[in-house]
Amino acid sequence: MRERLSVEVNGLTRHFGDFVAVDGIDLAVGEGEIFGFLGPNGAGKSTTIRMLCGLLLPSGGKGTVGGFDIITQSEEIKKNIGYMSQRFSLYDDLTVEENIDFFSGLYGVSGERRIERKEWVLAMAGISDRRKVLTGTLPAGFKQRLALGCAILHEPSILFLDEPTAGVDPVSRRDFWDLIHELAQKGVTVFVTTHYLDEADYCDRLALIYWGQIIAEGTPRQLRGASLAKQVIEVEVNSLVDAIEILASHGVDAVISGSRIHATIDDAEAVIPAVRTMLVEAGIAVMRIERILPSLEDVFVTMIASSGQAGKTSTSSVESPAS
Repeated sequence: MRERLSVEVNGLTRHFGDFVAVDGIDLAVGEGEIFGFLGPNGAGKSTTIRMLCGLLLPSGGKGTVGGFDIITQSEEIKKNIGYMSQRFSLYDDLTVEENIDFFSGLYGVSGERRIERKEWVLAMAGISDRRKVLTGTLPAGFKQRLALGCAILHEPSILFLDEPTAGVDPVSRRDFWDLIHELAQKGVTVFVTTHYLDEADYCDRLALIYWGQIIAEGTPRQLRGASLAKQVIEVEVNSLVDAIEILASHGVDAVISGSRIHATIDDAEAVIPAVRTMLVEAGIAVMRIERILPSLEDVFVTMIASSGQAGKTSTSSVESPAS
């Protein structure tokens, strides 16, 4: 029996003049799934999500969201989804309660249901005692939860979150993901874009996008395992930049990852002694060198290289947990 899909697109494309923001991607997201769309800023995540939400017409391709056609039924899509942008979609000069009332009207939530849903949002966001406070004065974490509440006032079955944790502290980010999992457990499909690599593990399945193309897709476990044919070693040294230059001069594929170096090689057991020797001979102190399980950052870097787009540069890089 075919899985029931909340989102399905084929060959989705969007041009802005000569610039190709989204380049013929295919996506299928099942009902009740938390689907992560991971990539650097400028990779095409927000453009894709705007097309799926009926806010931007595709230049090519076809697809459906909640059974509605993304080209001919965009207004129906808007009525039946929840959408939260990275700017939280709130009005700072309105009070908390006024924002909730505004979005209730926007989504057609009225009467007793409006009262019930308002109290639910206030309780969920932890701001029942701040309903008369100007929204712009709320701390980022509270504002984030309020924005989520406003996006799901009408209890949609599909929720789109575009960089929902950007600029929010780590504790608030973790609390926010707890809320997302509660929604998914109730059957809500969640499509979330992020450039934080550590958030990938909160998702059931991921797609990695780079320069408008999907370069890998699968569960976090699948991407860490099957996507890397090579092995990864982690090197801790006293001079990252000098060590990277030395390794590159010897043909070793290596990148800086936080305060360490990750090198992708064929045989760790054979290469580790050689790497240690070349660095020590160059006057670099090696504190630690060992084989590690590949991180999603390692997978992403490797996938970019194998996609033939390694020479391109996005406006920003994906961020590891230390970022």
